[in-house]
Amino acid sequence: MPPSLLRWSTLFMALSLSACDDAPRFTQAEPGEARSGGEATVRKSDQNAFSMPSANLSPTRRLDFSVGNSFFRSPWVIAPSTTTARDGLGPLFNTNGCQNCHIKDGRGHPPTPDSDNAVSMLVRLSIPNEPAYAKVIEQLGIVPEPVYGGQFQDMAVPGVAPEGKVRVEYEPLTLRFKDGSEVELRKPKLQITQLGYGPMHPDTRFSARVAPPMIGLGLLEAIPEAAILANAQAQAKAGNGIAGRPNRVWDDAQQKTVLGRFGWKAGQPNLNQQNVHAFSGDMGLTTSLRPFDDCTDAQTACKQAPNGNGPDGEPEVSDNILRLVLFYSRNLGVPARRDVGSPQVLAGKNLFYQAGCQSCHTPQFTTAADAAEPELANQVIRPYSDLLLHDMGEGLADNRSEFQAGGRDWRTPPLWGIGLTQTVSGHTQFLHDGRARNLLEAVLWHGGEARAAQQQVLSFNAEQRAALLAFLNSL
Repeated sequence: MPPSLLRWSTLFMALSLSACDDAPRFTQAEPGEARSGGEATVRKSDQNAFSMPSANLSPTRRLDFSVGNSFFRSPWVIAPSTTTARDGLGPLFNTNGCQNCHIKDGRGHPPTPDSDNAVSMLVRLSIPNEPAYAKVIEQLGIVPEPVYGGQFQDMAVPGVAPEGKVRVEYEPLTLRFKDGSEVELRKPKLQITQLGYGPMHPDTRFSARVAPPMIGLGLLEAIPEAAILANAQAQAKAGNGIAGRPNRVWDDAQQKTVLGRFGWKAGQPNLNQQNVHAFSGDMGLTTSLRPFDDCTDAQTACKQAPNGNGPDGEPEVSDNILRLVLFYSRNLGVPARRDVGSPQVLAGKNLFYQAGCQSCHTPQFTTAADAAEPELANQVIRPYSDLLLHDMGEGLADNRSEFQAGGRDWRTPPLWGIGLTQTVSGHTQFLHDGRARNLLEAVLWHGGEARAAQQQVLSFNAEQRAALLAFLNSL
């Protein structure tokens, strides 16, 4: 037997002896495991891997995908402009195009020390909830900061002051593995400076958020609500300290509270509303669902600035453009996995289960028969997420609530495609604020309900850690 195979066979044997009795022991790839998005899975693994249409889209439907892509990629301009289909940017904004945040439809990152603007990382704002704001909390999930609103915008059109500057500094934090190896994490410290509209409320809560990848969002939207809630019930019944909870959020179109799925705290119910709020908060663009500029009463220049609304009050983002962007964002395909049957990846998969990571990162769902797009229906998908909220401990806490999510709660992020982050986005910065510089650091930041899993990983030796990372990078 070649030395490499002998080494991994030895690791398999060790796992068989040390793994929990109820943990699966994988010795080969599962049928269809490489097809993370079912029939919609794409076969690209280069820098365009996150920008491909679902593999089962027809040629005619790919035309709508391409048009939606053009509105997602191209910058919006300041009104008034001869480019009436793309004007109305601002007055306050974080970026002038979706692609600037979701780099090649991938993951954003924190600002570098020499950055003029944060661009692909934004900062959410709020103040403590009080009974007097009950209606606001019901519909927004938060109480916005009175002067600066619910999102800090560090760019503005001429004649309007930007809200300020965003910087991030880091403090080192060292953890030690059982074998004596050490790893240095970095703890972020957010800096908000050059405030354009005076001081903030003294109890303002801040939450830095990098843009997440765009792949597979339509498939996540197509997971039956009953399957998500069944996971929550099963976790609660297990009584092992893992207790995922659904967020309940406001649906702007239906005017009622529904299940939340999207965003770092599952604060949005569906992709259309996610897009609408991104157009509004990130770029200052109006839609029929959100027909007002994102200015507070204190920001008079923002309220008085020209807009790109049509002569009859049509919003800056027409319903047709919104429809095309929705179609695009629903149908960005998930790349196929790589090396699913390699001994090292299988060893890492066993370690993933041994640590209990699959308790929150649910490997598999089947999408609904009545999905919004027929190509997304009845698909066996492997997102590695339960879309539920989990207490992730004080280390990751932003101490900011959002609907039913508390200050230590985060939605389990899908892991599919995570191994292609460097290839697509040019970096490996993970977690909600990009503090983790690689996947190992991201794992080691897990606390709260995931602390037992983190402690398991800290007990792994170098070979086991390499296997775990090989598995994660295969996703």
